[in-house]
Amino acid sequence: MYNVGMNKVISTTEARKDIAKMVNAVREHGAVFAIGRRNEPEALLIKFPKQYRKEAGDITNINSYSESFSFLADEPDLYSLQDLKKRYA
Repeated sequence: MYNVGMNKVISTTEARKDIAKMVNAVREHGAVFAIGRRNEPEALLIKFPKQYRKEAGDITNINSYSESFSFLADEPDLYSLQDLKKRYA
């Protein structure tokens, strides 16, 4: 597996050199990479959602695939589906 090491931001130069290894680490292990310049993140390399809904925006698709809303499993009666759609979709 591609090892990020202590640096959380991969330089654009390193990303160009190791993009195939990085994509494999994302696909196989769910790794997430911040790519940027001068140790400042500018982009993220993340796994593409398995079920991408064209009618929803990119952020909505990414959030639905991620663990962003996993807290709702413990508190299902606090938020209705209608509330969530109004605020996040």
